[in-house]
Amino acid sequence: MDIRGYIERAVRELGAEVPFVELEVPRVAEHGDLSTPVAMVLAGRLRRPPREIAEEMASMLRAESPFERVDVAGPGFINFTFRRGFLYEGLRNLLGDPARCLRRDLGGGQKVQVEFVSANPTGPLHLGHGRGAAVGAALSNLLARAGYEVEREFYINDAGRQVRLLGESIFARYKELLGVACRFPEEGYRGGYVVEIARQLLGEAGDRFRDAGFEGEAAEYFVRFGVGRMLGVMKEDLGGFGVEFDRWQSEKALYDEGLVRRCLDELREKGMLYEREGALWFRATEFGDDKDRVVIKSDGSHTYFASDIAYHWYKIQRGFDELIDVWGADHHGYVPRIKAVIRALGHPEERLSVLLVQIVTLLRGGKPVQMSKRSGEFVTLREVTEEVGADTTKFIFLTRSHDSHLEFDIETAKKESSENPVYYVQYAYARINSIFRKARQQGVEPGGAVDLGCLKEEAEAGLIKKLLFYPLMFEGAVRAREPHRVTFYLQELAGLFHPYYNTHRVLGLDPSLTLARLALCEAVKRVLEEGLSILGVTLPERM
Repeated sequence: MDIRGYIERAVRELGAEVPFVELEVPRVAEHGDLSTPVAMVLAGRLRRPPREIAEEMASMLRAESPFERVDVAGPGFINFTFRRGFLYEGLRNLLGDPARCLRRDLGGGQKVQVEFVSANPTGPLHLGHGRGAAVGAALSNLLARAGYEVEREFYINDAGRQVRLLGESIFARYKELLGVACRFPEEGYRGGYVVEIARQLLGEAGDRFRDAGFEGEAAEYFVRFGVGRMLGVMKEDLGGFGVEFDRWQSEKALYDEGLVRRCLDELREKGMLYEREGALWFRATEFGDDKDRVVIKSDGSHTYFASDIAYHWYKIQRGFDELIDVWGADHHGYVPRIKAVIRALGHPEERLSVLLVQIVTLLRGGKPVQMSKRSGEFVTLREVTEEVGADTTKFIFLTRSHDSHLEFDIETAKKESSENPVYYVQYAYARINSIFRKARQQGVEPGGAVDLGCLKEEAEAGLIKKLLFYPLMFEGAVRAREPHRVTFYLQELAGLFHPYYNTHRVLGLDPSLTLARLALCEAVKRVLEEGLSILGVTLPERM
């Protein structure tokens, strides 16, 4: 029975309905190994003081074998200190079946769609897109490990004004390459990548459009060519970053396949749309938004909101139980209107979760980096990945919560020291591999019958506890949809392992102690593998 099971049994003995039992690691080691505020949750239900409930539960739990001590603190916290035997048993279970011990089936096969990055195909991916990619990919991996059926999707904004501006910008540069005077669009895209696309288009189309204006066939050709090239670059950059998608959904396809029309027809039938001043409006205020929204303008053109409504309608039509959108922080104002759409379609707004990813400030030696040499506008994800590596970039993106501003210092990211968080974690993994190579060179074969009771040092007990608390962290990360918790945990685990390695020999000791310490190293390695694979960070054999 797990720890939560013991507590739940005590709750039932009190005659109360069992709530979700929150468990946390106390910040002060003297307060025990684990703590729960469950008595304070029960106080209202049982109409008794929480401290009194905690004392009664503690007396029940003190008789249970896993606990060396059960104490009550403050207004009603119950603190647990584990017996060494319980720690050894947990470590043995972890070594025997890491996947079963480290993961929890919280999803039960529910279908979840995670839509992330979804950058306009009008320019290279920048650092903000990269952070969104790291968050979305890690969250998808985390949920998949927790028993959810996950689909990763990129929404291509390939309809509307922005892609037309891209096509017109390429058209102007194409004309320049032919030596033909052409006005550059006032709000066009001026990065060097536009010239490169124009050069590629010239190589394919020749001077076919020398005398054409930007309309009709020419406009369609330049937009399609530009979007296709930019999507190719994005896929290449994301592939180099180690991020893959199950599906790429085109906005244009929503119109071409009649999905926008079908969705709006459904909303009309439900009375959710009305006409005013020649335009068609969505009754957003009836569902919590601050004002009604136009879906079709008076000139007959659709707004971006129309396709966004249809896109989320289509997601629900495809049978997803939960939708998770990972957006840039500048889209915060868009959240209430999409939530309103979900409610208008007859679903609880909780079916949609939106994670807003805050901006990244790029530094070099503590000073802001201002300009990209390639794009002429911003530092691209590819530039940073090429300089510091995909692993380091992803890991640093995930060192803080997605809703916190992040400073990314390139010089720190390149250091091979504890200042570089990913190096510190990966080095722990590589170091363990080195220990096992040396063990085999010395004729020591890990495994077999191991007396874990040889692990008597406090540092060893601390490491074992940290390993056994991984499932607790995992569950919290899944429930909160916060993959950065895995990053925090791995840094803390590495922070325990390196000092242990530096002060405690593993090889060349009494054979029983050597095998026990090798088993502990193996368990650390397994947990590092599990966590780093969720983050999409590689596992180096050597460093």
